[in-house]
Amino acid sequence: MKFLFKTFIVFLLIIAGYFSFIYFVHYSEGVRAGKLVKFSNKGMLFKTWEGEISQGVSESQIFIFSVEDNQKQVIEDLTKFQGKFVKLHYFERYKTLFWLGDTQYFITKVEEEKN
Repeated sequence: MKFLFKTFIVFLLIIAGYFSFIYFVHYSEGVRAGKLVKFSNKGMLFKTWEGEISQGVSESQIFIFSVEDNQKQVIEDLTKFQGKFVKLHYFERYKTLFWLGDTQYFITKVEEEKN
């Protein structure tokens, strides 16, 4: 019985470590700029904020991103700047957690670009 209990505790620690690594360790950080063409709250069971900016003419120059629910100011700014040129500050995770967003790119700050 002790062996099963210890095995269960080790298993829980491994799972907690994995999710902590995925959530807290950032793969990269950066800034992207473009025209905000889409921003929506989507999903059936877990609603997530997802958006797109166009960085050029072709389809391959679309940057798809997510916003965490706790980023209220970012959500408000993206809603306000719909159709305008914006600069997005983001970080990239190694993997995504389905209840946080569809992409690995998460926006932390939004600035309106003056053209």
